[in-house]
Amino acid sequence: MTLFRKWPALHALLAFVLLLFAPGAEARTAADVSQQFRIAVISDTQHYLSYKNQTRAGFPFDAVEMFFDQMRYIADNSIANGGDIVFATAVGDVWEHQSRLSHPDNEARGIKPIANPRLVGILEVTARTRDTEMPAALAGYRLIAGKLPFSVVPGNHDYDAQFTDSRFPPSPDPAAKTGSGPGFYGMLYSSGLDNFREVFGSQSTFFRDQPWYVASHRGGASSAQIFTAGGYEFLHIGLEMAPDDETLAWAQSVLKRYPNRPAIVTTHDHLNSDGSRTPNAVVDWKAVDPRHNSPEDVWRKFIRKNDQILFVLSGHERGQAFRDDANAFGHRVYQLLADFQDRTQTYRTAMNDPSAIGPTGDGWFRLMEFDMRGQTPVVRVRTYSTHYKAYSTQLPAYAAWYRADDAPEMTDDAYLGKDDFVIRLVDFHERFPRRQ
Repeated sequence: MTLFRKWPALHALLAFVLLLFAPGAEARTAADVSQQFRIAVISDTQHYLSYKNQTRAGFPFDAVEMFFDQMRYIADNSIANGGDIVFATAVGDVWEHQSRLSHPDNEARGIKPIANPRLVGILEVTARTRDTEMPAALAGYRLIAGKLPFSVVPGNHDYDAQFTDSRFPPSPDPAAKTGSGPGFYGMLYSSGLDNFREVFGSQSTFFRDQPWYVASHRGGASSAQIFTAGGYEFLHIGLEMAPDDETLAWAQSVLKRYPNRPAIVTTHDHLNSDGSRTPNAVVDWKAVDPRHNSPEDVWRKFIRKNDQILFVLSGHERGQAFRDDANAFGHRVYQLLADFQDRTQTYRTAMNDPSAIGPTGDGWFRLMEFDMRGQTPVVRVRTYSTHYKAYSTQLPAYAAWYRADDAPEMTDDAYLGKDDFVIRLVDFHERFPRRQ
């Protein structure tokens, strides 16, 4: 003790070393981050931000606090704060409701909305979009702004208007399509990104003049970012939902401008929950307007043709899915769906009712842990809840809570495997010689 009183700086240094190597310590050295790092994939947050899911609307708790907790976790573990999260990407459906019944963009193309009694209370035009939900999104993303590069793409709920197309009305037969699909609900379409661009546009305070925000299209409806990790410079491209050929041409120009970098693409709709690249039967924008590309079109026209593209990340379809396919060069493209918006255990607990339905998402989102050591880099895909402060594999009740709703045909072990698995990047070094 006398030694520490005499040299307090030595005491402080020893305390720091003990903390650094203590069991469970979260701290990483700069050398660790250069080989191991994480990317946060923010799943559909619409139910957290919905004005209906807050105490002032009669909900048993403020769901928005789960969203803020997610963003605080990313900020606290960001590279700027000494952590290892180097990039964050949000897959869309940031907020829930719309502010307009229609929009000039769809009206100019002869696409007109009609009332749909089957979606009353689900599709809603409300002032709460702009005075409650959008400000919550702004406040949440301010928590990570300046901490790390990030991307947000628009989902169908983020458009100014979302409605039933008059040419695809719901069937009058209540049993049509066994109570699901376009026959029962009609076909939905979304239009206008004025609200989205107001919060996440290329001229927003989040992205304007940021050196890592390197390109945008249609005012930020699609965008591109650069981040450095693991000895490589990565390129990220965020595509608007069901992008048209003009958007794909823009994305192609970004790849040309930044060649030879491992590329990640995020778009709202890519994989279905069964692992196929088929659009939701009720939200098939190509059926409404053929200028849109389906997920399979995007694969064929853009992703498959570009050897830079390593990952495709998406949400929109409730559940989790993974597939990897060979591109035109024989190399693997890893495609991941993660959408936890229907998870409702927190609501059931609050209501003390195991059958209650009040979806929020329970704080779950994806963390992709890259380990660039060794001859074959690996990525461990994990699912973490900031509400439960645990990974999916750490909660004994995880499968019991969610499997029956998500995948009743699966065993518990198989279901857990959908949210915690390892991807071996078998051809990474062949495709991407080290640049640094």
